[in-house]
Amino acid sequence: MSKRSRRLILPELVDSAGATSQASAYLRLRHALMIGAIEPGVAITIQDLADSLQVSATPVREALRQLSAEKALLALENRRITVPEMTASRFEELINIRCALEVYAAKRAMPYISKVNIDELEHIDADINKAVENNDWPLTVVLNQQFHSTLYLSNPDQITMPMIESVWLQLGPFMRVASRFQKDLYLVDRHKEAIEALHRNDESALAKAIEDDIRDAVGGLKPEIISKILEDRVLAKNK
Repeated sequence: MSKRSRRLILPELVDSAGATSQASAYLRLRHALMIGAIEPGVAITIQDLADSLQVSATPVREALRQLSAEKALLALENRRITVPEMTASRFEELINIRCALEVYAAKRAMPYISKVNIDELEHIDADINKAVENNDWPLTVVLNQQFHSTLYLSNPDQITMPMIESVWLQLGPFMRVASRFQKDLYLVDRHKEAIEALHRNDESALAKAIEDDIRDAVGGLKPEIISKILEDRVLAKNK
């Protein structure tokens, strides 16, 4: 197997079973980006992806078109596609946008939260804690997104999830890289704070817990650390 093929082995996704080849290609590639399975700056071709996904080029083209529209991928002039490289200013912008969108979504969802919703959030949070203990980054990311989306989707009129997921997609590849430089993640269980705020129907406490959760993770890295990560990546590419 070639070096390129090994690099582009994409994680399986149970939820894509039974989907059309086009939907499956989109879901698997989207999942790979969300959990950082493809790092920023990696250039790939339609054929690379078709081989990895074991489908024809047509569903891959459509998946790439959708993900490019979501700002998760960038088309290059040589017909290759790449995960956009991160910059310190872009990273800061994405973190700030994520906070603004998710705090808004959480506050809007609060009036619709029931005991059933809270029980589900508690179960997800317990699973997250196990994934963190097992150092399972992909599962931690998936469960963290499940926690947040479960909360926000409690609002039957919500329209923010596509915007929020677009930010997750753009952050995912770099978050995986940056997490290697952050030793002390999840020292405080902000999800538990969010759940306690829901029990008390405390909108301000919920908003604070959601923002703290986002900023405590890799979003809490200092600008100088982000810059060093980016510099190290440039040096590695130029070797």
